[in-house]
Amino acid sequence: MTTTTPFSPQPPAVLVLEDGTRYEGDAYGATGITLGEVVFATGMTGYQETLTDPSYAGQIVLMTAPHIGNTGVNDIDKESTKIWVAGFVVRDPSRVVSNFRAERSLDNELLTDRVIGISGIDTRAVTRRIRSGGAMRAGIFSGDAFDLTASEQLDKVRSGTQMTGLNLSADVSTRETYTVPATSDRIGSVAVLDLGVKTSTVNYLAERGFDVHVMPQDISAQQLLDLAPDALFYSNGPGDPGASDRHVDMLRTVLREGIPYFGICFGNQLLGRALGFGTYKLPFGHRGINQPVLDTSTGRVEITSHNHGFAVDAPIEGISESTEGFGRVEVSHYDLNDNVVEGLNCLDIPAFSVQYHPESAAGPHDAMYLFDRFRDMVIARNDHSDTNNAGDNN
Repeated sequence: MTTTTPFSPQPPAVLVLEDGTRYEGDAYGATGITLGEVVFATGMTGYQETLTDPSYAGQIVLMTAPHIGNTGVNDIDKESTKIWVAGFVVRDPSRVVSNFRAERSLDNELLTDRVIGISGIDTRAVTRRIRSGGAMRAGIFSGDAFDLTASEQLDKVRSGTQMTGLNLSADVSTRETYTVPATSDRIGSVAVLDLGVKTSTVNYLAERGFDVHVMPQDISAQQLLDLAPDALFYSNGPGDPGASDRHVDMLRTVLREGIPYFGICFGNQLLGRALGFGTYKLPFGHRGINQPVLDTSTGRVEITSHNHGFAVDAPIEGISESTEGFGRVEVSHYDLNDNVVEGLNCLDIPAFSVQYHPESAAGPHDAMYLFDRFRDMVIARNDHSDTNNAGDNN
């Protein structure tokens, strides 16, 4: 599909940061007011996966790649049912959509989902401001809101919600449990706690032989155990892990039952808390598809996809003891840019997690093996249980 968007002058818009910095440009997508935490994503590709990733709820996302929209959008690459970002910032939106997989233009998709954006600004300057000042509250103002005074606009930005202490799980989670059957030889079932899960993650679990039961974030530990899953998975998601005490308590309950666990992103942070570690907010986070991560067990460097503003506070060297009684824990991966913890491995219980996104939507496939590792863990656990049961019968 190749289409050209007719050129027409766009109304003015302004991006206002919490520190008072202003960047004037053109309206992009819907017009009005939107507020959120402004962050930057460094991926050269994958803007559609970024936009539809529930982990970006509550955030105004700036793309550092200058040219956005040239491959349009389609239904296959969507990671959820809608665009989740609070706002979208680009330098040069493409007027031409040229890709055989394209079904619509990005411009129309933003309008359909009523996403307020801004284009035509120096995104490099904004990125440098965020890198030096940290992720901060911001607002995009266009339409009638553009005519507000600078002080009125700044007041609205500064009255916005801080990401620290914010629980957004209820905003992004499914309302009802649904099941995706295994698409290869079935090995068992996995309960997925939907904290903002991506479609690719569910599909990859199904491809590994799991019947995938995606469950609302407000279920109880007993409801989860009544399902009798062979494994538990906590998904990615937005917000502060320090504000998810109930999910941490539920995870501790399930871990004490010996059920194998795998967590991604938010699920890594919640495993860290369940084991007794703290979490903290990064200055400007990791968002992009080119983050180098070291696997401490092999010394192998993986290029990985990230989207997180919080991290687990754990020592990257040596073995730690869980203060919650789960035995020995090691940091399995860490970021080579800043030594941030990117994975945890429990040595005495069947549980591990990673901070990055092995489902590679979008991004490299270096970490895809982690889904196989989870599958192998569950098979080994089931075989061990079968052996014990056979011994009991004898």
